[in-house]
Amino acid sequence: MIIAIESASTDPSVAVAASDGTILRADGWSAGPRQAHELLPRLLYALELTGSSLGDVTAIAIGTGPGSFTGLRVGMSVAKGLAFALGRPIVGVPSLAAWLAAEPEAAAAAARAGARDAYLLLRGEPGPRIVDRDELAAASGRLVAPAELAEAFGLRDSTPPLRAAAAVATDAAARLSANPAGDDLERLEPVYLRAPRGIGPARAEVR
Repeated sequence: MIIAIESASTDPSVAVAASDGTILRADGWSAGPRQAHELLPRLLYALELTGSSLGDVTAIAIGTGPGSFTGLRVGMSVAKGLAFALGRPIVGVPSLAAWLAAEPEAAAAAARAGARDAYLLLRGEPGPRIVDRDELAAASGRLVAPAELAEAFGLRDSTPPLRAAAAVATDAAARLSANPAGDDLERLEPVYLRAPRGIGPARAEVR
């Protein structure tokens, strides 16, 4: 059984999946600036609803960003803490790619990168890039974007990533089938693409 967390935005989600990636339970919510505070309680409740407990977990999956610095750090801390305590493998999954996998009709996914910037991943592109709000607003097709970002940037055709954790779990199941050991627990970190405010380039390492 795989438990998954996606906390790269103010619309976080959690999911419980069978080892083959079949989704057993998923939960997403709009939490505003306190996006990560409900992660563990909701994850434990999702497990309870499946009739399972932490002892049944075989792996932990976590969205790696880019996106909210606080949300990513809290989500990663919860995931790594569970992996360490349970002695289970952990798998990191790129967040924006998971958002697109969860919303097949969307053309792109966007997460906040700053007051006037966003991380944008177009479907079919190898990775996200940073764009300003005007370029994001001009993007064609449906976007997967947090409700807070859509409101702030005036995005008309967007869907919040409330089902993203389910896609994280499904992706992790495929990765675990190829590499049962998962990722290195100590080296796995969020991907930021740019330094958070107040942190200089020397600490902006991207892994």
